[in-house]
Amino acid sequence: MSEAQPPRLLLPANPRANYLAHKEEIDRAIRRVLDGGLYILGEEVRAFEQEFAAFLSVEHTIGVGSGTDALHLALRACGVGQGDVVLTVSHTAVATVAAIELTGATPLLVDIDPATFTIDADHLRATIDDHRSKGSALKAVIPVHLYGQPADMPGITELAKRYNLRVIEDCAQSHGAAVMGRMTGTWGDVAAFSFYPTKNLGALGDGGAVVTNDPELASRARRLREYGWEERHVSHAPGMNTRLDELQAAILRVKLRYLKEENARRKQIAQLYNRILRDTPLKLPQVRDGAKHVYHQYVVRSDRRDEIRAFLTDKGVGTLILYPQPVHLQPGYKGRVLVGRGGLPSTEQVCREILCLPMHPQLGDGEVVRVAELICRWYGNRSRRSP
Repeated sequence: MSEAQPPRLLLPANPRANYLAHKEEIDRAIRRVLDGGLYILGEEVRAFEQEFAAFLSVEHTIGVGSGTDALHLALRACGVGQGDVVLTVSHTAVATVAAIELTGATPLLVDIDPATFTIDADHLRATIDDHRSKGSALKAVIPVHLYGQPADMPGITELAKRYNLRVIEDCAQSHGAAVMGRMTGTWGDVAAFSFYPTKNLGALGDGGAVVTNDPELASRARRLREYGWEERHVSHAPGMNTRLDELQAAILRVKLRYLKEENARRKQIAQLYNRILRDTPLKLPQVRDGAKHVYHQYVVRSDRRDEIRAFLTDKGVGTLILYPQPVHLQPGYKGRVLVGRGGLPSTEQVCREILCLPMHPQLGDGEVVRVAELICRWYGNRSRRSP
């Protein structure tokens, strides 16, 4: 009799499974582009820009090469540059801070709300007041909609209006999320999306987009993405080369048709996790009042995070820690970026405790149950060992 095979490795994210779910349509779209002979800024990009704008109910979408480039262009379109200060968070992908520095501006990092992992509006206000009193040239704020959870956009936009700050939304992880029925990406002056393969709307390579309702900001972003050209080979401003290619646009057009359905599946998975894990000591995800969370990640917190993670790894379950070090403590930024008064205690504590469980729309209920029940078993075993 052969031994029972161990369960297959369960990945925390699985862009290949998402490709296979739409393989026939994606392969047809790729073939269409290959046969068409136009591979940069053609009809596929124009069509995707229109379709993504319609999805968000926004006027303008500008496809670019990556989410980092989208943030960089959005900042530059808003006139952010050398000598300016931009407020954002330290609990984010380093791309948020890197994009600020690419403009020559200085990042000023603000603490987060530990319940939602997004920028704390009270700490933001205190930081603004403190640095205005010092004469800092505050120019913009980048709220990051992290893990699929929208930031407090009513509070942030009110503060920005009061202090005359531009609002540039980082929507890399919030495709389809909303606050009070209004999509992320439509609250600020301009927003940036990433289409990295693991995102809720992911390409099969790099890609990003700038979105806005402001025609002048849209015009600037379009010029900046291609050398500052208004007509070919004539630069009207110092620009760059960051163009969404036709292949990725065609793939994204296919996947966009399934985004609402797949976000709904992510919510079902989160609800199943919640139901099984609710009696454990884990801190489960909380949803901001009035928000629609799209669960780019399902993030729990525990002061025994590393033990739980090791146990799951041993049982064939992959997990992620996003992000193990806040930006201000990473070697390339420590002591170099500005930090709001009082430091970032919530940010630092959260980074010690967070764990991302497997989350993608192709997960089966049985796989979700397996992960959750393994965690329950770990807590049960630990309880039996306690004196």
